[in-house]
Amino acid sequence: MQLTRFTDYSLRVLIHLATYPDVQATVAALADEHGISRHHLTRVVHQLGIKGYIETLRGKGGGVRLARRPDQIRIGDVVRDTETGFELAECFQPGETACRLLPSCALKPVLAEAGRAFLTSLDRYTLADLLPPAG
Repeated sequence: MQLTRFTDYSLRVLIHLATYPDVQATVAALADEHGISRHHLTRVVHQLGIKGYIETLRGKGGGVRLARRPDQIRIGDVVRDTETGFELAECFQPGETACRLLPSCALKPVLAEAGRAFLTSLDRYTLADLLPPAG
């Protein structure tokens, strides 16, 4: 399983904002620091704002900051909100499938369980758990 770049970038933005809570970050500065295209990062920041993870402030001195405390942001929630789907195999995708094992396939429930376990594991962590030690 591999997370999309969108989720990767979302987590990077959140970690950065939580690491520097007193600094108003800009999309340009975040893009430069992480080597990400500004266009792509603008989409990430917009989505994080819609989902309530960050606040965006317009105008001179504007930027982005966390909308919630890091200990209130579960990593599993961020992944659920930024991934387009967890189709571990073709049979999980909506619509027709070419798999000849269905409907009696025993693999699908095993993969479904693994996907749930993945997210359950991520739910045990908050953004605060991903921050470097203070000091």
